[in-house]
Amino acid sequence: MQVYLDESGDLGWKLSAPFRYGGSSRYLCLAFLILPKIHHKLTRGVITAMYQKYGWKDEKKSSTADPSMKLEFARAVVSLLASHPEIKIDCIIANKEKVATHIRNDPNKLYNYMCRLVVPGYVKGLPQFEFIPDKRSVKVESGNSLSDYLQTHLWFDCSCSCRLINRPAESARNYNLQFVDWIANSVWANFESGKSEAYKILSASPSVRIRKLYF
Repeated sequence: MQVYLDESGDLGWKLSAPFRYGGSSRYLCLAFLILPKIHHKLTRGVITAMYQKYGWKDEKKSSTADPSMKLEFARAVVSLLASHPEIKIDCIIANKEKVATHIRNDPNKLYNYMCRLVVPGYVKGLPQFEFIPDKRSVKVESGNSLSDYLQTHLWFDCSCSCRLINRPAESARNYNLQFVDWIANSVWANFESGKSEAYKILSASPSVRIRKLYF
């Protein structure tokens, strides 16, 4: 099993100014692709097809894509999931304006906590899994990495022997991470800016879960 992770939004807390005009995002979305390793080419193929169609040479971020491209992507994802329901997508989005002040003092703890709410349920019955976050993903400032935090939770809190194999990657070279980036941005944009078209398509799939935190 492989678990890919990317996020949209930021961990800033300047909420007195509008987002992108001196202020921070109001929402943080973490998106997870839970992927049986045998199917790793299927999700990658969704992104590959768009590179070929539009002639992209470098990594194309969902945040810079045209709305029609996001809709095309969402439809392709839902079609793939309908054929392969064993592939799962799980997103958790936090309303940062309702996060307690003392939590904001160490925002990476929020990031890790959000991961903890999602990952164990998919992997705790497995002997091992590959954890593949984008290398840009936030790490805990205390010196313990996100992977160490999750491993400790699995072993001590979940009382399971599942081993986490940490394999962070660069999204520019990993089409499955780009896949997750597009998922995260599609969900985040619905809450942050009301751009709901792609979100509505994705959230209608029974293989896509959307969790809300601090709403």
